[in-house]
Amino acid sequence: MTGGWHSRRNSPTFEGPTPAIPHDPGPPLNPLDLAHWLECRTIPLRERWLQDLRIRGGVDGEGVEELLELFIELLLDLFPSLIGPHREQLEPLWTQTSELFGSLAANRGLAAGEAVEEAQLLREALLRLLYQDPPRAPAGAMGLREVLRLNRIMDELVTYASVGHTDALFFALFQGSGVPERLSDDVRYEIRNQLEAIRHSLDEVRAVRP
Repeated sequence: MTGGWHSRRNSPTFEGPTPAIPHDPGPPLNPLDLAHWLECRTIPLRERWLQDLRIRGGVDGEGVEELLELFIELLLDLFPSLIGPHREQLEPLWTQTSELFGSLAANRGLAAGEAVEEAQLLREALLRLLYQDPPRAPAGAMGLREVLRLNRIMDELVTYASVGHTDALFFALFQGSGVPERLSDDVRYEIRNQLEAIRHSLDEVRAVRP
């Protein structure tokens, strides 16, 4: 028995399962590559989001669809830049635009839940695109970190849209005008001006090289 054990111990081979070699996931997806992927897909994201809004019947009313298109273009222009080197400078603009989006929903007579649903439609459009045409890291598909990064930005859109909706209703009730049933010309003019100001700020930040 001793000789047999000694023979097996000194045998050059080992009988049994081969230990698994840890898989090297490789380098993560570069944030600039992810930002570029988003920039190249703003058109399908824009079309999908606007189509979903139309299906919900959320573009009814004079000037509503035009304003929503301005919002969509601005948000999708901001989105990739939030992943790039200008993130800290542009986060306040993303917050401001998101709140203004919720304010528009309130002034269109939408409930808080409807405002959130409209913001969530962008997340759904993004998830579809990620499934159909995912960005590729050097070692394969994008990782969890990149998914969480995109999801966090979407969370901020939904959260601040809700805040903007609540604030708009509060001021309407405080001023005694009551809950609006439709978008007025004055509100439409004011929102357009604010969007133009945010667009101008975005262009100024982009003009500065990182």
